[in-house]
Amino acid sequence: MPDYRRYRVPGGTYFFTVNLPERKRDLLVRHIGDLREAVRKTKQERSFHIDAWVVLPDHMHCIWTLPPGDSDFSNRWKVIKIRFVKSIPATERRSKVRNARGERGIWQRRFWEHVIRDGRDFAAHVDYCHWNPVKHGLVQRVID
Repeated sequence: MPDYRRYRVPGGTYFFTVNLPERKRDLLVRHIGDLREAVRKTKQERSFHIDAWVVLPDHMHCIWTLPPGDSDFSNRWKVIKIRFVKSIPATERRSKVRNARGERGIWQRRFWEHVIRDGRDFAAHVDYCHWNPVKHGLVQRVID
């Protein structure tokens, strides 16, 4: 198995995909207020700029720009995930491993990130955020 390393650019702009392990659930939109609050509190403690964000029922995509000299997006995601989990009831299914570790089963353990390289890459990923609800059949037009 290859040794996976995250590419970090201090003060960089990143595109993220964060998923629930149980696709086809509506947990994120059902508890959108809790998610917003988890993001708001985390952003207040560890600043970052939200360039784009789309929340779908079972996953989300976003673009953040971190402060100059800062490349620690992983701990920001960790805090957001923990805050969200603590704010909602424990109704999800959990694997034997997660049960044994006392973990909730809300989030996939990892997330996917991509460093934005230039203006063209930024525009493409913002468009991806706009089009994703259409792609998944949640709306008919981007404007919706």
